Amino acid sequence: MDRFNLLGVALGLACLAGVNLYLTVFVTGLAISQHWIVLSPEYQSLAILGEPLILWIAGTLYVLEFFADKVPWVDSAWDTVHTIIRPIGGALLAIRVLGQTNPAFDVIVALAAGGASLVTHSAKASTRLVTNASPEPFSNIGLSLLEDAAVVGGLALIHFNPALALGVFVIILSIILYFAPKIFRAVRVKLWLIWKKLNGPAEKEASSTLPTSLPSRYAAAVARENLLGETIAWAVPCVSKKLRGVPANSSGLLVATNEDSGRLIFVARKGWGARAQAFSLEGCTMTREPKFLSENFVISPNGKGASTTFLFERGRGARVQQIVDFVNDRLRAPAPMMVVPDEPISA
Repeated sequence: MDRFNLLGVALGLACLAGVNLYLTVFVTGLAISQHWIVLSPEYQSLAILGEPLILWIAGTLYVLEFFADKVPWVDSAWDTVHTIIRPIGGALLAIRVLGQTNPAFDVIVALAAGGASLVTHSAKASTRLVTNASPEPFSNIGLSLLEDAAVVGGLALIHFNPALALGVFVIILSIILYFAPKIFRAVRVKLWLIWKKLNGPAEKEASSTLPTSLPSRYAAAVARENLLGETIAWAVPCVSKKLRGVPANSSGLLVATNEDSGRLIFVARKGWGARAQAFSLEGCTMTREPKFLSENFVISPNGKGASTTFLFERGRGARVQQIVDFVNDRLRAPAPMMVVPDEPISA
């Protein structure tokens, strides 16, 4: 049981350091210096956290982080700087918990604890980056306060039941790793949109026609959805935010054909190949929604049902409007009449 307790304290401090290193060190050191907790012999190596110099440094840096963490985009810049600092701090805390060991074991502990800190840090930084797309600041403030409360609560759990803390933190890490692909796609899209917004013109010059070229890596996937061999009307690069059957934040091409006015095809990479998903436009309303980082093409059902959203880089408003006009005009156009030849009159 003592081993589980040691692992619980080491892993817990490493995970919490990935969220807020300075608060973790400051609260732990303050509890030690004020004798709110009494360190058992196996944890005496943590007594250094209660030294006045450590408390002053950790407290000062926490005050800076407290304010930086609540300002949109400043928090993301702060997280970027701490991508290296937090994992190193988490690794050092775990090594201090385990005390004197052989160098090889120290390296293993440092890698494991640093990895745990990096996982929780990445989850925090990714969440903040996605949240910063919202124009209001209250979500950042709420998340920051929630993170601080989670750190204090996690420290309390480590103190009262280290073995239970071990199980809780293992579950949290497993959940984060399970959702890591979704988090990675969301962050990648946000970074792409931010880059395009910062480096592109406010509004790109619109072309009179939409692009029609379909890269060869997507051709086979589109052909599987285009069984009648319809010709491509246009194929525009975008990101699928919400589309049934396609993972959120998938980058690909939105494709329309000349012959079928009632549906579109979205094609995106899938491993070494590609996947295509066709969807109907019947009974839907198409609109353009300008956002802070993107221009959105939204397909909303007239009745019940979830909307489908595609993201375009900021400055592509004219292109999105072309797509909206194209689709709406096609849907309003009357269906072509089938002409049945007259039967010959028999004598």
